[in-house]
Amino acid sequence: MSPAVIEGSKNAGSPTLDFTSGFVQIINGEPSITKETRYTVNPANLQPKEKVPVATKDNLDHAVDAARKAFRTWSKVSYEDRRSAVLAFADAVEKVKTDFRDLLVPQANVEIDAAIAFIRGLAHIELPEDVIEDDDKRTIITRYVPIGVVGAIIPWNFPFLLAASKITPALLTGNVVIIKPSPFTPYCGLKLVELAQQFFPPGVVQSLSGDDRLGPWLTSHPGIDKISFTGSSTTGKLVLQSAAGTLKRVTLELGGNDPAIIFPDVDVDKVAEKVALYSFLNSGQICIALKRIYVHESIYEQFRDAMTFFEDIEKQGWKVATGGKIDPSPGYFIIPTVIDRPPEDSRIVVEEPFGPIVPLLSWKDEEDVIARANNSPMGLGASIWCNDLKKAEKVAREMQAGSVWINTHFDLSPMAPFGGHKESGLGVEWAWSTDAIGQDIAKDGAIRFKEAVADLVKPLGATVILPAGGVFMFKGLSCTPQKDVFTQLAYDTPMGGSTRLQESKGVSWKGSTKPS
Repeated sequence: MSPAVIEGSKNAGSPTLDFTSGFVQIINGEPSITKETRYTVNPANLQPKEKVPVATKDNLDHAVDAARKAFRTWSKVSYEDRRSAVLAFADAVEKVKTDFRDLLVPQANVEIDAAIAFIRGLAHIELPEDVIEDDDKRTIITRYVPIGVVGAIIPWNFPFLLAASKITPALLTGNVVIIKPSPFTPYCGLKLVELAQQFFPPGVVQSLSGDDRLGPWLTSHPGIDKISFTGSSTTGKLVLQSAAGTLKRVTLELGGNDPAIIFPDVDVDKVAEKVALYSFLNSGQICIALKRIYVHESIYEQFRDAMTFFEDIEKQGWKVATGGKIDPSPGYFIIPTVIDRPPEDSRIVVEEPFGPIVPLLSWKDEEDVIARANNSPMGLGASIWCNDLKKAEKVAREMQAGSVWINTHFDLSPMAPFGGHKESGLGVEWAWSTDAIGQDIAKDGAIRFKEAVADLVKPLGATVILPAGGVFMFKGLSCTPQKDVFTQLAYDTPMGGSTRLQESKGVSWKGSTKPS
């Protein structure tokens, strides 16, 4: 590894971290404590957890100064050396993955192994230069250069996986990164950055822990060159507005209201089991979980019974297939609920609930159900369930979504670009791909941590980036708290349309009232 990587890094073999206390932010390679602190609670029993820092503006300025200084060196390190450091980091994470998992479980039930796989997968993606034109008259080469300081805003629902999947591409592409974990689930992100100090020089990977003020400070700071944000569509618009003041590069991975269209030729029992999994995984608190299920009328009742062990309960004039009750035990628990054929204009169909609640709807006309599935301001993902793969692919190509699956859902890979259409996002994350998924959009996913530069070796020319999309084909419960809807403006709080409507009405929820 190059001297630039070795200098200042603290790699001493096996990682040693205290995972039970000492949750600090990291600025310029050193722990940073603050006068003001805050804490979160265990959502299963409401018991308070460890205190974490609340960053000040001075902390942010210090971190940005350190990042800009580190960028001058880190951006010159070879790609192979950056890759080696990232892979060593992944190995270290794997050695302590049990500790990370124990830390995560009280916050959110997510998988550590997926994060490790994403770090390693992203590290094996090449970043080639493109020869756009090469003839006797001229040569045009497109290369990709680092942007600078990246501000990564992490949501609460996947605090470890999404921190890792933002840090990794930023570092591989020669950028430096400051992460802001969610105040609801800050602990793993802070420890991940603390561990990273053993493999990267000071200022390359930093963390700031804060309250409602930190998000706007980060997105508007003139020393931040790029923002990578995962969260709600409402908050994403605020992030974009804030970043526009300094024309920052922005990647937004926002909410979804993913439809599944079930055709009558499927094995009902098998598909119902899979659809239930992709609806209620992680308590339904996943941007790309299934949130609207359209079942052909000829198999509707059979599918409903297979998915829910149907109960006939009246709730607000709708039949609830199962659930619909509040768990009385301490903690943030919601019983998984399936709504039986609610009105098409009801909130449960129109909005993203971001919880274990899903509407089951019937259809009989193919063109009509495609129109209904696309009738949403969101377009993150969709899935088609059909044994006739030719028909399934035809319908999949008509879906207005960034990712479309056939006979599966939520099957993500670091090798494939991930992003949304319409109000589900801006740009894509992860892969750099030259396969049929779409070369240019995947380069845009070059994780959008790279900028295109046309090297005009001979006379002037132009490079045109064409939009592309792809279809993925396959043949084949503790609920995190949504405590204060009004901290939606903090750029990191729970996603969901219900949150947005309650905020707009100024109502009290979980003891918090919108300020006048």
